[in-house]
Amino acid sequence: MSTNPIQTLNFQQAQPLRSDGRDETEEHTFNVPPVLVQYWHTVVRWRWLMAAIVLACLLIGLVATLLMAPLYTANVQLQIDRQQKQITNVEGLEAELPGQDMEFYATQYELLAARPLAERVATELRLYDNDAFLEAHGIDPGAFEAEGSEKSARELSEERNRAVVNALLDSVEVAPIRNSKLVDVNYTSRDPELSTRIANQWATAFIDLSMEREFASTSDARAFLEERLETLRERLEDSERRAVLYATETGIVSLDEVRDANGRAIGNRTLTGSNLEQLARELNEATAARIEAEARSRAAGGNTSEAVTSASLSNLRSQRAEIAAEYSKIQVQFAPEYPAVIELKEQLASIDQAIAAETARIGRSRSQEYREALSRERELRNQVATLRDQLSEQNKANIQYAIFQRDADTNRELYDALLQRYKEIGVAGTVGVNNIAIVEPAIVPVRPSSPVMLLNLAVALLLGVGLAAATAFALEQIDEGIREPGQVEQMLKLPLLGLTPMVDGEKVQDELQDVKSSYFDAYFSIHSSLAFSTNHGFPKSIAVTSTRPGEGKSSTSMALATILARTGKKVLLVDADMRSPSIHGYFDAVNEKGLSNYLAGDPDWVSLVSAAPNPNLSIMTAGPVPPSAAELLSGNRLEKFIADALTRFDHVVIDSPPVLGMTDAPLIANAVESIVYVVQAGGAAVRGIRASIKRIQQVNAHLSGVVLTKMGSRASGYGYGYGYGYGYGYGQRYGEEAAAS
Repeated sequence: MSTNPIQTLNFQQAQPLRSDGRDETEEHTFNVPPVLVQYWHTVVRWRWLMAAIVLACLLIGLVATLLMAPLYTANVQLQIDRQQKQITNVEGLEAELPGQDMEFYATQYELLAARPLAERVATELRLYDNDAFLEAHGIDPGAFEAEGSEKSARELSEERNRAVVNALLDSVEVAPIRNSKLVDVNYTSRDPELSTRIANQWATAFIDLSMEREFASTSDARAFLEERLETLRERLEDSERRAVLYATETGIVSLDEVRDANGRAIGNRTLTGSNLEQLARELNEATAARIEAEARSRAAGGNTSEAVTSASLSNLRSQRAEIAAEYSKIQVQFAPEYPAVIELKEQLASIDQAIAAETARIGRSRSQEYREALSRERELRNQVATLRDQLSEQNKANIQYAIFQRDADTNRELYDALLQRYKEIGVAGTVGVNNIAIVEPAIVPVRPSSPVMLLNLAVALLLGVGLAAATAFALEQIDEGIREPGQVEQMLKLPLLGLTPMVDGEKVQDELQDVKSSYFDAYFSIHSSLAFSTNHGFPKSIAVTSTRPGEGKSSTSMALATILARTGKKVLLVDADMRSPSIHGYFDAVNEKGLSNYLAGDPDWVSLVSAAPNPNLSIMTAGPVPPSAAELLSGNRLEKFIADALTRFDHVVIDSPPVLGMTDAPLIANAVESIVYVVQAGGAAVRGIRASIKRIQQVNAHLSGVVLTKMGSRASGYGYGYGYGYGYGYGQRYGEEAAAS
């Protein structure tokens, strides 16, 4: 017989549970399997259900694929440039800012799938009245006929139009090509030629709409500029008119204006200022002439430049020099009274008089020039003073005139700038350059794009796996029973005595009689575990109970009694489940008299005991079903019976009723040395098990541990005994594997 590792578990007295089911003493550390292992066990337990769900999804996917109408997808490729081609040097209306490419292209993609574009395509291709279009999209044209409908013809027409537009929007797909300016526009329908026509028309309509929006924005801008130009023109005329009127009123006559690099007037040259400037120059000249004439008038008559340079004086001086020379010569030869000498002397006197007269005339001429220069200077100075006063008055008025001039200049600049922009927008609006181009037009598809059998089956497989997993884990959450051995100590805070396989009730005796069976091996391990639960070995009196009927408590009590008897111990098996007796059925005994008779007052319990087919094993059936089993068990006769029975038998094993909903089990638990609690794998909810265990513990009964029964195919994922295994597994005899191999 194989060694059972469960025997190495550390069993200890069960501690009281709190109201929430937790141990009031120190928490235990339990061997909980890893999460992935738990998932795998869940899959194994529900594998057939999950396989059925997956197969059903695949079948549904296959049928749906076969029933789906073939769809054809036409593809047209567009290139969308961020900037328009610059045929002219005119800038666009929108400023080019960095970082706007993403917003621009996202806007274009949304416009490609916008309702106005679909309505334009429907209008241009006359799809509103095209029944073939509706049929190609799975829409019945008869649904929009007036016959048999309560709606008016207009309402039906509007519904038909909405259906056409919605079908277009639902069938078009915009697929941008990453890291490029290209975008694919796909259109899908049941008609390949219709898909091609709509795809190409979709691209053309998008280009037309884009250009129309450009023209519309240009037209709006021109209209706005025209309105602004008219306003500025009126303001410019008014400001210029005010400047001219003010100049007329103040006598400001502008000859020219001084402007800066931007063309703004920074000064003006008036007539008064020009005259003053000219008179100032003439005054300076007159003053210089007067000073010169005054200097000349002060010079001696014979030493003046006129006297020196005068031709008449030069002739006279020449004549005098000749006569003086002749006079000197003849005076040497002749006496002064000589007539020739006298004549020459008179000639000299006459010439000297002429020279003196000419010199005096030159002096008088210089004085006259001085007087004239002085008079001209005075007259010019008076005129300059008069013009200076006039200019001073004009300069004061010129401040306001400059204000009027600046206002006029500003209005003129605004008007000129807007006029230039108006001309540029007019040029840009007439060029008609678009930034969208068709790179590859759509061609008629030769193969349907949908349905794709493999893709649909793959999707169905994924959905099936997901649905199966969700179903399995949902059922796992709904199933609140204990499903694996590791949960016993974790949830119940009680030792695990062992676990037993799922065996047909009719074969229990056969399995127990075969010492090589895994069923016998399982209960022998439980027997061994109970032998270590007390300091004197296997408990003398033991009761087997469970939460609810059908969990295997009767089989467990019968199996423990049988194994104890096989070890040479005298054992009495008592059926205390007087509400639903079952022990007599395992041994083909008659249930005419039994425990109920003794508890009701029969003093001879020995006569109620019968021998079993097994050596050293005796049984006491439950007897007739009493009106109230709880009343029979509430006295002290059960304790007296157990004490008397232990004088004749080594061990007393009692098959107790279930705990939930009845008081029989707690009454029996109070009379025996130890309680074995049976839990069916995947059976009663943990809440009910905890409540039942708490009721047992409230009567100060000793719970030796838990036996996990009916570990069947749903628990096969854990292996026998959660990885411990008895022999070669449940339901398999020793040596069969070798024989089969």
